[in-house]
Amino acid sequence: MIELAKDSGVWTVTINRPDKANALTEDMLRTLCEIMESADEARAVILTGRGKVFSAGADLDAARTGLAVSGLWERLSGAIARLPGLTIAALNGTLAGGATGMALACDIRIVVPDAKFFYPVMKLGYLPQPSDPARMTALIGPARTKLILMGGQKIRADEALAFGLVDRVVAPDTLMETAHSICADTIAAPIEIARGIKEMCG
Repeated sequence: MIELAKDSGVWTVTINRPDKANALTEDMLRTLCEIMESADEARAVILTGRGKVFSAGADLDAARTGLAVSGLWERLSGAIARLPGLTIAALNGTLAGGATGMALACDIRIVVPDAKFFYPVMKLGYLPQPSDPARMTALIGPARTKLILMGGQKIRADEALAFGLVDRVVAPDTLMETAHSICADTIAAPIEIARGIKEMCG
């Protein structure tokens, strides 16, 4: 249910469980962690999903048995954030709950027009994963972060772009083409230059 393709230095990681809105089980989450922890050699990593939803977060049955508060979410976002290559979240649809951390940890986020963003931790009675509020605040500021995390608001793709939560809104049929085009200069550059620029950007 997690697919990995490698091509010319680009690793494409795809969540493939569209019949369940790409909700993540513990095994899927562990697989994502292991892939990202082994991706130091990748010049770029593109993270995407199948179907009309990027990910609904934790699988409901798994959430009830503790996955919603598992340290695996933080392990995953930390592994993505530490990667030396360019990381792109190519969001093929709505992004919800704990899965938000994956996108926040990426360098760049592109999204289709019909996507929505929501993180209903207040409603569900959970704290967000530790790094998610800080990463979100760095992108959109504290008030808008509270609007999402405390106000429980669903943010449309156009609002997300205006906020700075995503970097570009693209048509669904050009999503992956756009992601690969963003990677092109990084892949073509000497590896020390690409990694040096990323380090300088912080």
